[in-house]
Amino acid sequence: MTVSQISVFAQSKPGHMVRVLDLFEGAGVSVRGFSAADTGEYGILRFVVDKPQEALAALKEAGCACVETPVICLKLDDVPGELSRVMGVLAKCDINVLYSYSMISTYIVLSTTDPERARELLAAEPVEMISQDDIARIVAERAAKEA
Repeated sequence: MTVSQISVFAQSKPGHMVRVLDLFEGAGVSVRGFSAADTGEYGILRFVVDKPQEALAALKEAGCACVETPVICLKLDDVPGELSRVMGVLAKCDINVLYSYSMISTYIVLSTTDPERARELLAAEPVEMISQDDIARIVAERAAKEA
């Protein structure tokens, strides 16, 4: 069983990702997972969406360079070692993982060209900043509930 991933090739400049996201919004497409990789002057935006055909149509109509690829999507138990276990299964069978990324729940990680300025700007928005201590606390609280 696979899901459709949409890869969009875009210039690595401010505004290009929001352009794609606005196209998805206009087409009624919900992003469930994404990855953005910078390759210098250009980047690859990868998305898992609820309506891949509508997303592709919107992108192609706007003249975006994009492709659809089947990928595997897994739901892992939130326990130490689970990701390693899954990667080990593939490695033992000589299957290479080319790339991976997490699906969206409510947490996203952003690497920016100006992290401090980005943090300042987002601090004024209705979003919650997550610290390393918060991540450790969330994991500890989940483990305590399960015990």
